[in-house]
Amino acid sequence: MTDRHQASQLDLTQSAEQQAMILAHALPFLRRYAGATVVVKYGGHAMGDASLADSFGHDIALLKQVGVNPVVVHGGGPQISEMLNLLRIPSTFVDGLRVTDAAMVEVVEMVLAGTVNKQVAGLINRAGALAVGICGKDGGLIRARKLRRTVRDADSNIERVLDLGFVGEPEEVDVRVIHALTGAGLIPVIAPVGVGDDGQTYNINADTVAGAVAGALAATRLLMLTDVPGVLDGEGRLIADLSVADVRAGVADGTITGGMIPKVENCVDAVRQGVKGAVILDGRQPHACLLELFTEGGNGTLIHA
Repeated sequence: MTDRHQASQLDLTQSAEQQAMILAHALPFLRRYAGATVVVKYGGHAMGDASLADSFGHDIALLKQVGVNPVVVHGGGPQISEMLNLLRIPSTFVDGLRVTDAAMVEVVEMVLAGTVNKQVAGLINRAGALAVGICGKDGGLIRARKLRRTVRDADSNIERVLDLGFVGEPEEVDVRVIHALTGAGLIPVIAPVGVGDDGQTYNINADTVAGAVAGALAATRLLMLTDVPGVLDGEGRLIADLSVADVRAGVADGTITGGMIPKVENCVDAVRQGVKGAVILDGRQPHACLLELFTEGGNGTLIHA
């Protein structure tokens, strides 16, 4: 055997040993999550990067193949903005929420429940699993109501109600359609569009939908993919876990600020509804979901009771 062949054989042996070690370390976690429901909110950079998107599809397919029941809720803000720009429809945002008029809500539904929804389901299908794209209007999944926000005038200190148009929030989640799909071996991929009692379509924040769906399912985990490593302390270091009380204290003392506040609040709401743990993690990291579920300590911020 030549030196080259000996080196090649050594590399193969070392690779096999590494794979065996990875499987051995992952086995306890595979057992822990066997049969568990995991809701994944997919969005941000992880959705816009082709390589990360492909990796995400394979990871969700793998979760199904090892006995986990993944449920995916996706966003699509950049895609909506792109279509609105093409149609020359201006956008206005209030506290990160897109003011949605009658013309715009049709575009939102077309993009979220159409193009984006089928693209995300397609990522998972190409990876070898069976995913079905739905939205909150299908099977009465998400009954919504109009979201009301108030703002206090700095000069007069008087509060006034903001009209965000057809922006909604979940009022009730009927999980029968989700159970029907997961029971048939399928992976639900949910677009964050809901319907009111009067049949009106509502645009709903994807983080909010993910939290509401996870709560209604009493999921074992809610994984919120973001563009940051997780919740950071005052020194910029990752906080590995937070109780609900810790979250309240962090918001009160200014440790948790800006766009992270609504994310942790959605996680807290989900935990209070029965989710065993909600994790804010970095979707820019390849295989973020697998690293969180199947490694010791995970790789994000775990929020728990």
